[in-house]
Amino acid sequence: MKIRWLGHACFGITSETGLKIITDPYEPGFRNIIGYGPVDESADIVTVSHGHGDHNHVLSVSGNPVVVDTAGITTVRGTEFKGIATYHDRVKGAERGPNTIFLFRVDGILLAHLGDLGHPLSSEQAGELAGVQVLLAPTGGPAATLELAEMIDLWEKLKPRIVIPMHFRTVKCSFPKYGTEDLLRLRPSAKIVGASEVSLARDKLPVPTQILVLHPAR
Repeated sequence: MKIRWLGHACFGITSETGLKIITDPYEPGFRNIIGYGPVDESADIVTVSHGHGDHNHVLSVSGNPVVVDTAGITTVRGTEFKGIATYHDRVKGAERGPNTIFLFRVDGILLAHLGDLGHPLSSEQAGELAGVQVLLAPTGGPAATLELAEMIDLWEKLKPRIVIPMHFRTVKCSFPKYGTEDLLRLRPSAKIVGASEVSLARDKLPVPTQILVLHPAR
């Protein structure tokens, strides 16, 4: 499996058989806060965690993909997506609406994309993520998502093999509170990959958890 960070919360995930999944495609220039270039990718499946323009711009993805954007179980082309209903804020969606976490398996590896998770998970919600091996986690902090320290607490409870940060401050997206330097201050063991893509194999996942900070492709 290959995971490529296109920018913000958008990843291109490609299986060994060529199945292509794109997560949370953004609208370039959205509200003058998204400076990443156009997604300009094709896909078989697109997941959308919530209905904001920096996460739901399906029109930027070619190939007539199937869109998965609801809680519950959805199966597309033999891949099961488990949508876990959460919120984009701490007041049950009253400020910024709902958010859906997506849990799915590619090449035998269980991934979770947290979207814009804005509150600590309940024990039941965290239990639904049991066994996750690759966690795509927002680390930019409030007001859009959890505090960085809270996100770190979550992944330390879940104990995935790999954490790939997303939705953090960069030169092309300045609104998140925290950037790479803040993550490194709290977790100096994080590895700056220096590339936009990593290749993963089920039998070669690291132990303990490894944090891989990718460079945006766009």
